[in-house]
Amino acid sequence: MTAHSPARAKPAAAASQPPLLRETIGNIAVLTLNRPQARNSLSEAMLADLSREFDSLAADKRIRAVVLAAHGSAFSAGHDLKELTAHRADPAGGRSYTRHIMERCSALMLSVLRLPQPVIAAVEATATAAGCQLVATCDLAVASTTAKFCTPGVHIGLFARPRWLPSRATWRASTPWRCCSPGT
Repeated sequence: MTAHSPARAKPAAAASQPPLLRETIGNIAVLTLNRPQARNSLSEAMLADLSREFDSLAADKRIRAVVLAAHGSAFSAGHDLKELTAHRADPAGGRSYTRHIMERCSALMLSVLRLPQPVIAAVEATATAAGCQLVATCDLAVASTTAKFCTPGVHIGLFARPRWLPSRATWRASTPWRCCSPGT
């Protein structure tokens, strides 16, 4: 990495930039979310690129660790709500598309957990909703003093609990992941 912070690096000027950048420094892979104009929201393209990179990294024996960083003023704002609402005219009000995105997101989180290399989130800005979930799924999160974490939907039941997390009924109050359960 260079001397400047990836999270505070100059944003990509054109929307034609890839949503995810990969850099290899020695035996460390650095994946940088690169949609600063959309607050690095987890669009379908971003989820696909992250999944593809994690699949590739899982098979790469030369890579010993993965750092997940972001360009711009947000680590990740969560799901791309503009993309989701654009499908409201679809049959059933876009529920099928939303389900598809949630399943892709759950699969991505599982791929992070199953990765043989440790994944370190380098957070220097706000991680909200599914962006916060992405950070929480990593093995380690390194947060600057400017980092913020928010799960706004948790208070109204909108925080998506992946199938791989136990349901609220099976959790005890001492469970460290309690904050991720809707309604608690």
